[in-house]
Amino acid sequence: MRNLRFTISYDGTAYSGFQIQPKADTIQQRLEEAVYLLTGEQVKVASSGRTDAGVHAKAQVINFTTNSKIPVERWCLALNARLPKDIVAHTAEEVPLSFHSRKAAKRKTYCYTIRAVRFPDVFHRNYEYHHPTHLNVEAIREALPCLLGEHDFTSFCTVRTDKEVKVRTLYEARMVLETDELTGGGQIERIRIIVSGNGFLYNMVRIIVGTLIQIGEGKRPSSDMQRILEARNRAEAGPTAEAMGLMLWKVDY
Repeated sequence: MRNLRFTISYDGTAYSGFQIQPKADTIQQRLEEAVYLLTGEQVKVASSGRTDAGVHAKAQVINFTTNSKIPVERWCLALNARLPKDIVAHTAEEVPLSFHSRKAAKRKTYCYTIRAVRFPDVFHRNYEYHHPTHLNVEAIREALPCLLGEHDFTSFCTVRTDKEVKVRTLYEARMVLETDELTGGGQIERIRIIVSGNGFLYNMVRIIVGTLIQIGEGKRPSSDMQRILEARNRAEAGPTAEAMGLMLWKVDY
């Protein structure tokens, strides 16, 4: 028996999230089907986290155990030949049987992308949220630091969660701005919100972003972020931002 760990990327647009669900097309289902086609084994694929429907991953980490003797260096090529074009395995390695991609993860990084100009980008429409009116980026920037450190993030978690403990630690919460080089005017084209932490609650990043968008719109002051955090009440925070702008960027072990 071998335990294999992979780094994979996927476009989550067509899928109902990572985790297998009845009568739904999911990333986990496609991966397990590909392994079955390759080895004849029915494996259980574990991941570093269960991304929601429509959410993407640049470097998701998965693992599963197998009795297959296929050399590890051949696994990615073999899997990719059996996976749909919107799921790609990049690296493979054999790890101790005790390794679990979720339990062993020390830090995860997510990136949420907002297109902040009048018209959407047809080529990136599945990977960014289009906001056609002005956003105050300085107000958004001022709201981010209070999220750093260990906090109870109940206000930024869906009420549907089954997690009793909602304390998480954020190591990084920053904004990256990209300008539109085609116009030559230095106009901000994209806003990327990057957050890293030891773990994330269900919809946590998307609710944080939804609240930041309201701050950028002038509907809330930047100082409201601290008040919302301390309230520990989902009703105090903003809406859940749309899924297509969110990407699992990196997992550290």
